[in-house]
Amino acid sequence: MTNSNNGREAPLVGMSDISIAFGGIKAVDHASVDLFPGEVVGLLGHNGAGKSTLIKILSGAYPRDTGEIRINGDVAHIANPRDAKGYGIETIYQTLALADNLDAAANLFLGREIRTRWGTLDDAAMESEARKVMGRLNPRFVKFKDPVKALSGGQRQSVAIARAILFNARILIMDEPTAALGPEETAQVGELIIQLKKDGIGIFLISHDIEDVFELADRVAVMKNGRIVGSAKTNDVTKDEVLGMIIAGKCPEQAIAGPGAIAG
Repeated sequence: MTNSNNGREAPLVGMSDISIAFGGIKAVDHASVDLFPGEVVGLLGHNGAGKSTLIKILSGAYPRDTGEIRINGDVAHIANPRDAKGYGIETIYQTLALADNLDAAANLFLGREIRTRWGTLDDAAMESEARKVMGRLNPRFVKFKDPVKALSGGQRQSVAIARAILFNARILIMDEPTAALGPEETAQVGELIIQLKKDGIGIFLISHDIEDVFELADRVAVMKNGRIVGSAKTNDVTKDEVLGMIIAGKCPEQAIAGPGAIAG
């Protein structure tokens, strides 16, 4: 699952020397990480390691104190979530933030509804668009009329991801996408990620689960105490080596050491 683009073109995302402090405590400390098109980078680390904070800076939820973000090689100015969306960055939180009582199409267009010339909701147009995007993402999805609360965890993930890519997201941040899912639903999420990779979408995958990261990610970046301990292709390191990076900050030879580690 290595990415052949690495080293030959600008990263889809380049975060360089990113820092942020809360009450004098550095939550992220001169961290650098990149992401290429069609690649999944798994961010690992204990609670409080800084991985969620780093990604919230990319998503516009937090303003960084120092550092630079580049999108497709150009400096990006991200001060809020609206700016991030303008650069094609979408976040899929663990809660998914779906309206349980609405069906898939209504969730996809929530807040951006298609209306008829008379100002009424154009349910047919929204369902048609929902079927198109879901047909590409998850052809087995058929429950377009059911409220999303009646869907399985894997199907709900499909709806959340479809909502993001419907509006041209090129960079997805996925927060614990397989948490509380069974083996079959976890496999469904894996299939969704494979399809997103084929479409050239880059994914930052935040997870506590090493097994998931090794199954889904092309590269892993480990954070500890706000710093990037190291970054390596998942094919080049063992789970035990990554666990050592998480616990002790020990960086194996085949990983690129932090702070400011950028693997390519």
